[in-house]
Amino acid sequence: MILDRLDISAAEFAAGTGWEIKPEGACKGDVCVPLGRGEGIDLQATADRLRMALVHDPGEGLWALGPESLGERALVSAEAPDFTLPAFDGSELRLSSLRGKKVLLVAWAPY
Repeated sequence: MILDRLDISAAEFAAGTGWEIKPEGACKGDVCVPLGRGEGIDLQATADRLRMALVHDPGEGLWALGPESLGERALVSAEAPDFTLPAFDGSELRLSSLRGKKVLLVAWAPY
């Protein structure tokens, strides 16, 4: 989520992250994380509590808020969409054929 300010509303936070701010804390699905907050939303404290990266680019005057990493995981989901790539032997390899195995995907772009 790219921001130009930190004083966002609970509705803006929910729209950008999927976490709804409720009296019991920040909630997404069946998971609720207590925030111990008063009025308004303290974005820095909420990001810390949900283990979301919050970084600032002073030159551009922008902030970037990353996804939650509860449980020490950096990704919200480890599910990739299925796709097919050419293998070295000329055959095709479907990502779904590796389901249940650990897979490392490396991507590169020349720009």
